[in-house]
Amino acid sequence: MSYFDAASSAPLHPVARQALQAALDEGWADPARLYREGRRARLLLDAAREAAAEAVGCRPDELVFTSSGTRAVHTGIAGALAGRHRAGHHLIVSAAEHSSVLHSAQAHRRDGGTVSEVPVSRTGAVSPGAYADALRPDTALACLQSANHEVGTEQPVAAVADLCRGAGVPLLVDAAQSLPWGPVDGGWSLLTGSAHKWGGPAGVGLLVVRKGVRYAPQGPVDERESGRSPGFENIPAVVAAAASLRAVRTDSAAESIRLRELTDRIRARVPELVPDVEVVGDPVRRLPHLLTFSCLYVDGETLLHELDREGFSVSSGSSCTSSTLTPSHVLRAMGVLSEGNVRVSLPPGTPAEDVDRFLEVLPRAVAAVREKLGAPAPVPTVDASPVRAGSPAPDALAPDALVVDALGRRCPVPVIELAKVIDDVPPGGTVRVLSDDEAARLDIPAWCEMRGQEYVGEEAVEGGTAYVVRRAPSP
Repeated sequence: MSYFDAASSAPLHPVARQALQAALDEGWADPARLYREGRRARLLLDAAREAAAEAVGCRPDELVFTSSGTRAVHTGIAGALAGRHRAGHHLIVSAAEHSSVLHSAQAHRRDGGTVSEVPVSRTGAVSPGAYADALRPDTALACLQSANHEVGTEQPVAAVADLCRGAGVPLLVDAAQSLPWGPVDGGWSLLTGSAHKWGGPAGVGLLVVRKGVRYAPQGPVDERESGRSPGFENIPAVVAAAASLRAVRTDSAAESIRLRELTDRIRARVPELVPDVEVVGDPVRRLPHLLTFSCLYVDGETLLHELDREGFSVSSGSSCTSSTLTPSHVLRAMGVLSEGNVRVSLPPGTPAEDVDRFLEVLPRAVAAVREKLGAPAPVPTVDASPVRAGSPAPDALAPDALVVDALGRRCPVPVIELAKVIDDVPPGGTVRVLSDDEAARLDIPAWCEMRGQEYVGEEAVEGGTAYVVRRAPSP
């Protein structure tokens, strides 16, 4: 079995396993006690904190361990907002942040705060200028991930941090995906990470709050972890987390080059081997081990099952929303095709032979899913640039337009039915696709862009939405 889902959780690193076993014997006592066993536990905890701080690029007394990366995000955002309550109650996040950040933003809004979501480009990156425009006199905190967890795009953290610092606003960076590959550059104020993303044990996160940042811990606190993460420390897991972070960093330079070559091979070969595929995310400014592509006329969940039967573990869409029927919020923010989405994230040590076998298996897996769904035959790629309108033209919704009733049918079926009938209308004629699946709002415009057709717009209809497509003139 080839495990290609390191972005969700990396396999336990051998160094983490060794450190965990050793610390179980030495680190079980209360590190707050002065007797021998307590002192041994305290030494292990302090050493782990120093090692993690060195890897992050901060002072040891700025870093605390939490029970997870999500807990670190929630704790960090709540504490920073509370510490800055006199400045205001405005929070800035990007539209492609991890769900833990967006959930914190929702909670802040429910509590009476205001939230601005900065849009991302089609590659998944934010514009520093958009963050500058979102800054207000009452902005208390800004959040920006170092690299996207779904498509791998790296964010301009240093530039955004400079803008925030100039405005006197702290920046919290979710660095869960990038920490295995190096420290986060720039003048950030708070940072979070998650050990199981770099091969440490699950249940360990880290939160860094720079000296001088106004911060007020929320909820009941105790004397442990500077009052920012209450409860008895899981010292064996913390020791294993710090040891594995140091270990992966030792090999990160060479492994980054090797894995980037493998993911570059996948990025280049998948569109050649599989028709009607969109590779998403920035092709250059991205994490070395992660890439995402979407296959037209394919149901992502079914494709994952096909690949699993062939011996490959991959993920689809967002790791936090793949079990729902709504499209990934990241892909939605990017405005790219969401159907048949596959995220490949290679753990360190992945053999090149596994990638070669994946490229052999993928075309027949996609073909099998398309055949089951009755997808149309592949057509040559269209280079024409479609027109994408924000609202339907009056003549586009004429009652004599061809209508595809896909209400009650999930994507990719509405797109498949659209593809089957588009040639039945004359150039300039329109097709109205009726759908109640939220994914159609992404996938029908994406299909138009891939096929060189004109996406006119949408209108509300009983039971769902009508998506209007105009057939492009013949070349």
